Amino acid sequence: MLKEHLLKEVIDNVMILTLNRPESLNAFSPDMIASLTKAIKDVKQTPHIRAVIIKGAGRSFTAGGDVKSMGQASAGQLYDHVGRMNECILALDASEVPVIAAVHGFAAGAGFNLALACDLIVASDDSQFAMSFSQVGLISDGGGSYFLPKLVGPHLAKQLFFSAEPISGERLYQLGVINYLYPLNQLEEESLKLAVKLANGPTKAYGMMKKLVSHSFTATLDEILEQERITQTLMASTEDHLEGVAAFKEKRKPEFTGN
Repeated sequence: MLKEHLLKEVIDNVMILTLNRPESLNAFSPDMIASLTKAIKDVKQTPHIRAVIIKGAGRSFTAGGDVKSMGQASAGQLYDHVGRMNECILALDASEVPVIAAVHGFAAGAGFNLALACDLIVASDDSQFAMSFSQVGLISDGGGSYFLPKLVGPHLAKQLFFSAEPISGERLYQLGVINYLYPLNQLEEESLKLAVKLANGPTKAYGMMKKLVSHSFTATLDEILEQERITQTLMASTEDHLEGVAAFKEKRKPEFTGN
């Protein structure tokens, strides 16, 4: 029986997706990318799933592309492979529920970019991140050229792209790229705690916040103000908004349902 390259588990309305090729530091395989993309897209048809965690089995989050198989593919095959990775990144961006990357060990190459494509990054204090593409004569794929400069500025982004040198989770936490940093033995517990908290929140509002933040990179202030105006009008009719107002008036904790 073939080993599954992506494991799925649901705890308290949180889907936990585990990259499962620990013998190769969870380097991406076609099956892994396809399964991850499908799992993220399927969340839209699964209303009880209201947050997602992506993590890696074994010693690391993921080493990204499988270097052992590089140089063997034709130009067309490589083009298709990057296209499948793009589909995964776009699925993460389009997801209407919060997605957390729980990173330990190494997140290298497209693995670093996978983490950047998630909404939040929770990492262990011994984690290392590397834009390792230049070591094998490649450019960043998986959205790194989009995400990284916006997060750290063009000069540091180019340094990381050019040098391929690792940058510590601690440094990225200081730069605001990583949201939460924990000792390795607390990472899993704290990631799940955060995901459960988000899963109990106003899911529709979170989804709209994601879209507005994404649009803010290319939209004008006038456009964002108008999008906020329209979206807020829609949000005011949701059950979660009415519950939030009622809970505030009754001095209790709101019980959001994601509707």
